[in-house]
Amino acid sequence: MSCLLQISDTHFGTEQPEVMDALERLARSLSPQVVVLSGDITQRGTRAQFAAARAFVDRLDAPAVIAIPGNHDIPLFQLGARLFAPYERYAGAFGADLEPVFESAEWLVVAVNTTRWYRHADGEVSAAQIERVAHRLAAASPDQLRVVVTHQPVMVTRQEDMQNRLHGREAAVASWCAAGADLILGGHIHLPFVRSLHDAYAGCPRTTWAVQAGTAVSSRLRAGHPNSVNVLRLGEADDGRACQAERWDHSAADKAFVCAKVLQLPLASAAAPA
Repeated sequence: MSCLLQISDTHFGTEQPEVMDALERLARSLSPQVVVLSGDITQRGTRAQFAAARAFVDRLDAPAVIAIPGNHDIPLFQLGARLFAPYERYAGAFGADLEPVFESAEWLVVAVNTTRWYRHADGEVSAAQIERVAHRLAAASPDQLRVVVTHQPVMVTRQEDMQNRLHGREAAVASWCAAGADLILGGHIHLPFVRSLHDAYAGCPRTTWAVQAGTAVSSRLRAGHPNSVNVLRLGEADDGRACQAERWDHSAADKAFVCAKVLQLPLASAAAPA
């Protein structure tokens, strides 16, 4: 079964070697069609941290990698680099395309760069970005699972995370849902969950989902959650399209990532986007 592996908030510079080893083993066992890195790849955006992250991703030996920067991937203390070349180090490791697209018979993955050099942690999405993503989603084939990737979340579950939500999210979610998005993947808050976007956006169908990832290999754990990654698989429901969402947690006792939760997500009919 074709699958997508979402790895987020690795924060290289704070990585844990034993967790990295376990994630490499998991990736080899899954053989994902595409690996998605949903931002904060490094802790401080240094060349050494980007080099370490690139070497790790190469060891996963995935046929395709989709990456976007997070706010930590822009130099924080070197103001010259932040002002005049905020993505130079990121591009040296992961390419100059900050909004890549992956497309196959089964998947359409559209990435959105939500970072801004003038914002320390918050992210935003512009009208042009919203339109570009909606256009790609609307052109998807009926057989493709349509995924949007941002760094900052469009939805949160805790009051203390409200300030971390993506600026411009209302217009973005409305447009992307109308264009047929199935999933919006995010990171940033190190808190894994899957929720229907309808819970936060009344105009969205119950079959469009926010899929948030925890921190994959960093020691910067939050809210009592272990290191974790998400695995998404194409599926079929009795009455239409579906996606299987799995959360894999790192177990220190097992020295491995273990499947901690499996959800069957019904999706809207591909013939009639909401």
